[in-house]
Order: sequence, then C-alpha cells, then structure tokens
Amino acid sequence: MNVPECLGINRPLKGDTVTDMSAETVSVTGWGRTAPTTARLIRPRTYEEAAAAVRGCGPRGGIARGLGRAYGDAAQNAGGAVLDMTGLDRVHVIDAADGIVLCDAGVSLHRLMRVLLPLGWFVPVTPGTRQVTVGGAIGADIHGKNHHVCGAFSRHVLSFELLTADGEVRTVSRGTPLFDATTGGMGLTGVILTATVRLQPVETALMSVDTERARDLDDLMARLSASDDRYRYSVAWIDLLARGAATGRAVLTGGDHAPLEALGTRARREPLALRTSRLPAMPAHLPEGLLTRTTVGLFNELWYRKAPRARTGQLQSISAFFHPLDGVPHWNRVYGRGGLVQYQFVVGYGQEEALRRIVRRVSERRCPSFLAVLKRFGDADPGWLSFPVPGWTLALDIPAGLPGLGALLDELDEEVAAAGGRVYLAKDSRLRPELLAAMYPRLDDFRALRAELDPRAVFVSDLSRRLSL
Repeated sequence: MNVPECLGINRPLKGDTVTDMSAETVSVTGWGRTAPTTARLIRPRTYEEAAAAVRGCGPRGGIARGLGRAYGDAAQNAGGAVLDMTGLDRVHVIDAADGIVLCDAGVSLHRLMRVLLPLGWFVPVTPGTRQVTVGGAIGADIHGKNHHVCGAFSRHVLSFELLTADGEVRTVSRGTPLFDATTGGMGLTGVILTATVRLQPVETALMSVDTERARDLDDLMARLSASDDRYRYSVAWIDLLARGAATGRAVLTGGDHAPLEALGTRARREPLALRTSRLPAMPAHLPEGLLTRTTVGLFNELWYRKAPRARTGQLQSISAFFHPLDGVPHWNRVYGRGGLVQYQFVVGYGQEEALRRIVRRVSERRCPSFLAVLKRFGDADPGWLSFPVPGWTLALDIPAGLPGLGALLDELDEEVAAAGGRVYLAKDSRLRPELLAAMYPRLDDFRALRAELDPRAVFVSDLSRRLSL
C-alpha cells in the first residue's frame, strides 16, 4: 500500500493563514440541539490551512468538528474556534486486495460505503448513523451492533496522522500512548488529518436478519446472551414505557452480511449496490409537545406488536438495518426547539441488578423514549477514554424539557458509577465532573499526556471545560 506524499510527518506544516479560509461566527450545538454556544467556525480546505487555524485559534482555543452527530457539547467551543473538517474528504488509497483504506479524517462513513461496497468491502464498525466522519469515529471511538465480536472503531485503525498543538503532524500507530489517548479522546489531543483503516469483507450489500420478541427484561437479557455466538450484529429495541410484568419488553434483531447465494436472481445482478431511501426532511419548526407519554406509548405499543414473534433470514438493505433514521433528514427536530438528551451508559456483566433498577426507574417515571436500545459489549478497547467495556449498554433519547429530567439522570449517574459503569462522553451534555474519575480510571493518564502535549490548552471544547478534561 503506497501512502501518498501529501503530508510532512513530524515537522511543522507551513502555509496559509486563517484569513485565507472561510470563517464565520455562528451558534453551534450538538445533535441534541441543547446548550448552544457561539464560536468562530473555520473551514480548512488543506492540511496547511488546518495548521494555520490551530496556530491562530486564539486564547479560547479550538476543537475539530465533523458532521455534528455528537449529541452533546463535545464539538462546541464557546468564544473560541471550531474547525469544520468536512472539507478534507479525500480517499487517497484503497488496497482492494488486503482491505485497507487511507483517507482524510473528514470523509464520512456514508461516502466510504459508497466507494468501498462495489469493491466488496464494508466499514468495520458503524453506529446508528452513517453521517459520521472518520475523524469523529476515532475521536469518539464509536461502537456498533457488532462490538461483542469486532470491538470499537479504533480496533481497526492501523494508524492516523495527528496535527498537534506544536504544529507538527505525527504518525500515530497502534500500541502507543498517543494512540490510546486519541481514540476516545474527543478531539482533545489534536486534529486528526488522515487515517488508515482495515475493512470488513462482504459479498453483498444486504443483511440476513432474524427478529424475535422478548416478553420482559430478564427474557431479553437471556436471549441477547444466547445470541452472542450466533450473530455478528445484534441489538434490542426496548419499550421503556412498559410496566409491571412487561417491564423491559423488547424486539431483538440479529444478523450478518448476506452471502451471495442468499440473493434471488434479480438481486444478484447488482449484489453490492448500496440502496438508500430518503423521506422529506423534518420541518425546521415543529409544534412543542409532540412526544408525550401518550403518543410515545402508542408508538411503542404498535412497534412491539407489529414485530414478528420470530422471523429468520429476512433480507434487509444495509441502510435499513444499520441506519433507519438516516432516511429522515433532521429527525432530531421532532423533539422541538427544546431538543433531546441522549443518555447512554454501560454496566459490567455481573451488574445485571443495577441494569434492572435503572430500567424500572425510567419506566416508573414514564419517560417518553421511543429510541431506546440495549446491546452487549465485548472486550474493552485500549483507548483511555474509550466508552465500551464488557457489559450491558443502554441508550435512550428523552425530550430535554421533561420535568425533573436533570435530577433523574443525576440519580442514574450515581447508580452507574456505583456499579463500576460509565456514561458515553460523545453523547453526554450534563454529567457532573466529580463522577468522571470513577467512571474512567485512566483519566489521570489522559490529563497528564494532554498537559505535556498541549501545555497552552490549544485544543479545548465545552465538554472539556465542563468536565475538566
């Protein structure tokens, strides 16, 4: 694999000044659309412009931003600079024999799928949206439905090139402290410019999917535990409004990439074509109060009952299986101007009672959440602030304006920390900093490396200020 001569490694990048770039003062939020702050948004078009932006970001520092799918304040920087990296989006080299790609950090997973699927390769890990950049995937160390088999995104990254606060571009390889601090480090060690990623071979662009229903939380956990060895990908939608004997009832889906022989004659003509659907975008201004306990309860009831009790071998498109919400542009607007909070935590195996208590508490509070998923994590990844550890992870979306939500989530944080678990920083917008060290035992190592690498605090975000990262 030949690396393009596009970067000078471990030497300063020199070139354009910040004034040569597109820059404007804007209000910035995460995908949850809460707690907006104002920053100078800078759009570098070259590596040299990115270096110039870092040199000139000012006393409030700067932070890289991709497609804005972090739910909270990780890619915001009040009064400082935010570097929109989506202009750096070249795919440099594809090794179609060994399944390796070298690309810019601003390339989206959507674009990679478009480019790689016709060659018989797929991204190794994808979250619930393909509108994520490669740099964001590394910075958040994203996970997907296959963590119990394949781990987080960083496990498939061979190396990346990192623009650090001193203006140097460093080639960062697996197994080094800087690699482990950057994967999951939320952009606070520097600006990722390029990455070399190992891919997943596939024969088709379809998924073979099994679906089943679980009557309650214990039934759900038993079914998920039993499915680890059967499915590369598995996830459960869970009804958090169900109570009593039905608490934790769920719909499970498990699947793998469909082999060529599973396709019909017509589908075999273009077995690797990525097919996506797109509905009209959500209006910019929707009436408040659409997501009430009544409306979400009705949705959850219909969703659970329409799911088959057991179905095997259904062929689904990649977009339908992995990214159904991508077909509804700006779906987050359905929560109204108040936005949403996504709360995701993990507790280890052996802490199932803590999971039961949390599910019961959310159900008893009647939180109107229709996007709630439960998954199992496999072995931990080496990132010091990487979220996944072996255990159960639950993610749920809740309208930000729900009365008493802050107090409820504070209580859940305490429960999670007491069980040795943690919350996901890429989705967080309100964690209290005193709980962070209990959740992330390598926090002091991360802070020490940052202090050494970036003594002037060039890289900073609203998240880092709030949590004293």
